[in-house]
Amino acid sequence: MYVRPSHQPRNFDDVVEVIRRNPFGILVSAPGSRLVASHLPFVYAPAPGRYGTLYAHMARANEHAALLEVAADAMVIFTGPHAYISPSWYDDRATAPTWNYVAVHCYGRVRIHDLAAARENVERLISAVEAEQPSPWTLEELERTDVERMLRNIVSFEIPLDRVEGKLKLSQGEKTERTRAAIHRLEQSGPGELASWMRRYNDD
Repeated sequence: MYVRPSHQPRNFDDVVEVIRRNPFGILVSAPGSRLVASHLPFVYAPAPGRYGTLYAHMARANEHAALLEVAADAMVIFTGPHAYISPSWYDDRATAPTWNYVAVHCYGRVRIHDLAAARENVERLISAVEAEQPSPWTLEELERTDVERMLRNIVSFEIPLDRVEGKLKLSQGEKTERTRAAIHRLEQSGPGELASWMRRYNDD
């Protein structure tokens, strides 16, 4: 990913925040000369792995599942808030339009889970996504035979991360009055989360 020095994350905590707030990622594998991608929910854990580990699963019927061991090297893409930035928002309109965005690319090798680890992995995801529900659902609410059938029909895996790239293109280096105008417009009628990131990365 092309990342200008000014668009680098200030710290790794910001990268983790992007992943955790936008956990629905794109897993990309390249078996041979092909490219295969799947859209999946991921759970991030700070260990193991040099930069932590991503956990996910997919349907065994998915063609991609059979390729995970063949093409173990993987990239996972997480996209955060993004928006078009129009020069019409500025008093000084003599500039080109642009698109501000937040993105993270994660790299590592896929490790397939056995049945016991697969159940643990599914429970990890359920715990993460059910946490804010008033009455969280658990896997124990299914019949044991249904759980076993479900686990046989998925491929569960983890990706210990050996490289992570983050890009936060947030009007860094733009004139202060333009950045302030863009933040104001986004706070009024656009992605408020993007405006928050822009404030954080233009606080000088």
